[in-house]
Amino acid sequence: MIEIQNLTKRFGQIKAVNNLNFTVEKGEILGFLGPNGAGKSTTMNIITGYLPSSEGTVKVCGYDIMESPKEVKRRIGYLPEQPPVYMDMTVKDYLDFVSDLKLVDKKKKKNQISDIMELVKIGDHRNRLIKNLSKGYKQRVGLAQALVGSPEVLVLDEPTVGLDPKQIIEIRKLIKALGKEHTIILSSHILPEVSAVCERVVIINQGEIAAIDTPENLSKGFGAASRLLVTVSGPKNSVESAIKEIYGVKYVETAAEKDRESISYIVESNKEIDIRKPLFFSMAKLGYPIIELKSLDMSLEDIFLQIVTQEKEVV
Repeated sequence: MIEIQNLTKRFGQIKAVNNLNFTVEKGEILGFLGPNGAGKSTTMNIITGYLPSSEGTVKVCGYDIMESPKEVKRRIGYLPEQPPVYMDMTVKDYLDFVSDLKLVDKKKKKNQISDIMELVKIGDHRNRLIKNLSKGYKQRVGLAQALVGSPEVLVLDEPTVGLDPKQIIEIRKLIKALGKEHTIILSSHILPEVSAVCERVVIINQGEIAAIDTPENLSKGFGAASRLLVTVSGPKNSVESAIKEIYGVKYVETAAEKDRESISYIVESNKEIDIRKPLFFSMAKLGYPIIELKSLDMSLEDIFLQIVTQEKEVV
């Protein structure tokens, strides 16, 4: 759906983006991450046609952004960090204006605007001035304009910035729902949000790709071992001995005693071996119920910080 090859952007002597190569598959929600100044916004502006590249190619649905800019722009909906809304327009008038800019068929325009407002839940505010809307609803209006014209690709730059927790959850659910019909590039500094929504992530730092994979594979790749926190109701010595006998387990240590019967253990194992099923069957055979089991592997935030910190130290 999106192919980026050898993409480079220079501003004078400064390389904001240096030789990027990645693809986004049809129907994929891709997380695009990086610290401030890493080149994220520059890359997104090139993909959407707002900036020309210095070198390399960007293709969307088979069309080259330099050779067929209109065809590419017709297939992309873009929500920048600051929604491009006109504050003195009503929601309906603004979306009508955007529809005309995107050359939406006049016969389909009314129904499409109505469907989009219903999808992003702003229908009840269609006749309100945008300047009188809350931050969350302005963000929804920005998302609505990106959906005008039924683009195959959505590029969303910090779509939940400045929203409260309830609004973030609502927008997150909406993005996941949109992923069923659209290919999405999502840039966000809220990394748990990216982990919850995106199937794969690209981490960019200092204009170059530092990592690209699924969040799960990145966690396995950066960690030296897999770690689990398991709480079991059973005698400590017996439980510890049984866990240590499981193939792949490196060590077991007591984390906390919940009560006289339930004890929590940190279990470290070879990262190539998933011990969860053997652990379950081992405890079930002994009649010791597992009260809690959760992963202690590196989060996307841990991985992000490790990548950025390492590269700063190299510099």
